[in-house]
Formats: sequence, structure tokens, C-alpha cells
Amino acid sequence: MSFTGEIKGEISYNELKPCCKIAELSALIQLTASLVIKNGTMELEIRSENPTTAKRIMALLKDHFAVKTELSKAKKANLRKNNIYIIKVLSDAKAILEELGLYSETKGLLDYPLAFVINKDCCARAYLAGAFLAFGSCNSPNKPNYHLEISLSSLEHARFVIKLLKRFNIEAKITQRRGKSVVYIKKAETISDFLRCIGAHESLLNFENVRISRDFKNSLTRLDNCEIANEVKSLNAAKKQIENMELIFKNGKYDSLNPKLKAIIELRMKYQDASLSELCEIYYKVNGEKISKSGLKHRLNKIDEIAVELKDE
Repeated sequence: MSFTGEIKGEISYNELKPCCKIAELSALIQLTASLVIKNGTMELEIRSENPTTAKRIMALLKDHFAVKTELSKAKKANLRKNNIYIIKVLSDAKAILEELGLYSETKGLLDYPLAFVINKDCCARAYLAGAFLAFGSCNSPNKPNYHLEISLSSLEHARFVIKLLKRFNIEAKITQRRGKSVVYIKKAETISDFLRCIGAHESLLNFENVRISRDFKNSLTRLDNCEIANEVKSLNAAKKQIENMELIFKNGKYDSLNPKLKAIIELRMKYQDASLSELCEIYYKVNGEKISKSGLKHRLNKIDEIAVELKDE
């Protein structure tokens, strides 16, 4: 099962208060239902490719409205030929839409529900859960890019969802895709906040476990790369130092150097792969006196300067 399927499966079994059932069903009906006029009466035709979503809609309709429904299944006319689950509500369509805040006598069908549906925070969360159940998706945390989105039929509805998310300090953006307005989230921490908001607590734990593990591995990789880069830099510096020292020997300038520079040349020539820290330790063991990295670096720079003068000559 995909990660999206796991989230939808989890929230479809959440226990809801009566007011929250209205809010969740309002989002589900808004996004999956069409209003059909048949023989002078209004009917609702609900379509979903997700069986979990279809079952949730059926359960909420039966639980709150004493209406007659018909369930059927068809094949989608595309290459994948996915199943489409069709729920027909054959009575009281107008009354249902009015109770869900999706229809008013003055404005007709609405782009988003009336305020009473989502006044309470618990109902706003339930509405967002319903929207995700209808047309939401979330990349697995194992994938390289974090991405959660909800596809909505109108820009007005998308802006309404953005406003709801802001109530819970969840920042999201809107893009247009194939005639739909898509509300999306890219940040891992914000996706976690959304999953917590809609009551997908088990999915949240799975998401965080994988994300933290992945981020930890990425941090180790970055650290390893940094250490490798430092090692390469150190080896290149040592190679240049040795070349300069060989130039000093070749030009007969070694004997004229002071004892401190000679001691450093002897150590570097003998321990060509040693880092500055390692050379400091070796220097102490050989000469019985301590030298700091900055002191060692100063002497190496002095040797390099002598080599540069020889090259200029």
C-alpha cells in the first residue's frame, strides 16, 4: 500500500463527533459529488477511485442521513482502467447539501461551505481530513522530495483551504495543474503538522521515523564528504610542501637554514602523509618540546617563502 493509502486508511477509521462528521462529509461531498437533475428531482452522484474514501462516504451518509443510496462500480476509460466507485443518493439531495453548508436558497451551490460547518477547530480538522480523503496525496518519506497536496476544483475553494490551514499555523501554497487548483506543502516539518492536524497519528510516526533516519544518514554523508575534502586538502598541501623542500635541497640551501626549519623539513620529508596535528605530536616525541599547529604552520610558510624566492631567481 502507498503512503497516501496508509494515511487515508487511518483517518477513515477516526471516531468523530456529530459536528465533525458534518464537516468531513461536507468536504467529501464538495469534492466528489455532482448534482444531477433527474425526472424533476435533485440527486447526488458521488465518484471516487479510492475504495477507502467511498466506504467512508457511505458510512457517514448512513450514519447521519436516512437516505436511499445505490453503490456501483465501473472501469475508468484510461490506460490503467482504474475502478470508479459510484454512490447515488436518490433522495433529499437538496436537504443534504443545505445541512452540509454547500447550498443556500439565495446563492445556490457554493464554492466552499458556510462558516457554521468549520467554526470549531475540531470541525476544521475534520474538514481538512475529508479534503485529503477525497483528493489528497503524500509522497513516501523514503522518496527524495517531500510533497503533500490536495487537488481542488476551484481557486476559491483552494484559498478557503489555505485559510483553514493557517488556523493551525500550517503554511501551504497554491498552484494550477490541468484545470485544478492544487494546495501543496513541501516542507517535511509542515507535512508532519498537517498529519497531526487531521488525526493521522500512526502515519505521522512512520513519516517522522523514516524522515529522521534519512536525515541522519544524509548528515553522516555530508560529514564524511567534509572529512574527505579536508583530507584531500591536507594531502595536497603536504605535496606542495615536499616539492618546495626538495627545491631547497636541490639548490643547496638546506645547510644554511636555522635548526628549527631544518627540524620541520626532516619531519615532513619522513612523514609525508601526516596531518599538521600528527606532525605536532611527532615533533614533541622527537625533540622533547611542544609546538602548536599555528607555530608549525608558521615554519612551513617560512619554508614555502624560501622556495618561492628560489623559483623567482
